[in-house]
Amino acid sequence: MSTPAIWLRPAKASDMPLLYQVYASTRLDELALLGWSAAQQHAFLAQQFEAQHQHYHTYSAGADFLVIMCGEQPIGRMYVDRRADEIRLIDIALLPARRGAGIGSRLLHELLSEAAACGKPLRIHVEKFNPALRLYQRLGFALVEDRGMYWFMEWAPPARQPVASGAQALAPA
Repeated sequence: MSTPAIWLRPAKASDMPLLYQVYASTRLDELALLGWSAAQQHAFLAQQFEAQHQHYHTYSAGADFLVIMCGEQPIGRMYVDRRADEIRLIDIALLPARRGAGIGSRLLHELLSEAAACGKPLRIHVEKFNPALRLYQRLGFALVEDRGMYWFMEWAPPARQPVASGAQALAPA
């Protein structure tokens, strides 16, 4: 039996429950530390998801908001803003059962190939304690700027150096 293909499709309004589920799954560990009830967690996550969703669609209106598919099963989200001077990976997240299987790595490699082909850097904001940070480091992303809770990181095509003069390699986490 063959493995179902991984592919991307545009997100639709009917995907909002899935997109919320993916978002919430990335925040559950930190919320577990607060001792909140399930109802309190859901209310907080719903508010945060809606704020994030509105922010992304307001400030990156031209971006591709994509659902990651495995065969016919939606398993995650990937938001990419292809700008004149860069490719910005706004967000990539998979449902917990699909993490660690190489799907995110494959999608990132595809974006890196696209960035290399068009001679643009690939940039991303990463929470400092995000487990995927190690993956970004292995792929050659460099720290451009410390922005508090987030690191702004860049992968530059081989023919060019990172744009920010303060860019530096990070020690593996």
